[in-house]
Amino acid sequence: MQIYLVGGAVRDRLLKRPIKDKDFVVVGATVAEMIDAGFQQVGADFPVFLHPNSHEEYALARTERKQGLGYQGFSVHVTPDVSLEDDLQRRDLTINAMAIEVTSLNDDTPINGHVIDYYGGLADIKSKTLRHVSSAFSEDPLRVLRTARFYSRYYDLGFSIAEDTLNLMRQLVDSGELSHLSSERIWQESSRATMQLSPQVYWQKLFEIGALTEYFAPLHHAWADTQIRENVQTALYFAGQMQLNLSQRWALLMSSLNPSLFTSEPTDENANSAASLREINSIGNIAKVPKAHTQFANLFVQQAENLSKTNRLSAAEKIDLIQTCGAHKEPDKLSQLLVCSHVLQLAVQHRQMMIALNSFHAIGMIDIAPDLKGPAIGAALQQARIEHLQVQNSHKKH
Repeated sequence: MQIYLVGGAVRDRLLKRPIKDKDFVVVGATVAEMIDAGFQQVGADFPVFLHPNSHEEYALARTERKQGLGYQGFSVHVTPDVSLEDDLQRRDLTINAMAIEVTSLNDDTPINGHVIDYYGGLADIKSKTLRHVSSAFSEDPLRVLRTARFYSRYYDLGFSIAEDTLNLMRQLVDSGELSHLSSERIWQESSRATMQLSPQVYWQKLFEIGALTEYFAPLHHAWADTQIRENVQTALYFAGQMQLNLSQRWALLMSSLNPSLFTSEPTDENANSAASLREINSIGNIAKVPKAHTQFANLFVQQAENLSKTNRLSAAEKIDLIQTCGAHKEPDKLSQLLVCSHVLQLAVQHRQMMIALNSFHAIGMIDIAPDLKGPAIGAALQQARIEHLQVQNSHKKH
């Protein structure tokens, strides 16, 4: 019997990230031997056991074969002759397919600390690449979301998704396999990704490969508007940096569904608000979003305009806003809504200034008259940059 620390604990140890959970694989053992050792079996589909003291998970080495649709359509093979290499091959990404042998079932001290790496995980850690282990990646549609989640988790470290892995993700989307995922698993992956430091890249990547159309169709349609998409992505980036809670982040994402929040052009705000609430509720029902998050998102999108101009509200309007938000009972909720409003305004301002910065850099000496001298050069550059930005702003309006 050999016992190995596997998966995320090995990965995060190499990345010098905090290790939250430890998972182990046991090679050469039977179910009876694990039970005799005092472990409690919890896996219905395959033998997973809880350690009698630490309650950490120990799974018998296994292989899987695709036999049906979705992430549950697998037959599992578990015998003492399944090797560690066989077990690791079924995993999603190379950085999750490494192992370290430990002393025994009751002592998880590494024997020598050597990282067992059959599939190039160490190289991909070094190159900061998320890469699939094998073609079996395509058998499990949940891996589309998991890969995007790991991308959001390690984006700040400079990780990217390998192009061939991205192609497999697109193929899984195009195959329609995502429709066989349960709403609960969709929400589990999406909510975890939304709470990462860089939540915006999870949603951006799913948008790029067409993975939002099944469960988040209104969001996919809204993000076809570059202005809305970039503003909300920026808001989510700030939400990650400021450690906003899940309800706040979800509200910012759902603000994508009300175009009135992102334009200075005249719009029918009441109609847009009503339509956005219907779409937020639709997503909530389809993706099994907890009601508390949907209700907070509805409240934010409905009251976003008032929240953004509290200093200009009359006394009556302020009292009405407090009543509507339930702040007389839950003052923290009003604070959270105001922070969301601030973040969304900050995102819009940031995008506007990034467009201005692009115009600044887009104009150089080759764009002005070559015979200018002294202060005239600076004046000409400034005027050319202003005109370039005015053109860009005009294009944005149309």
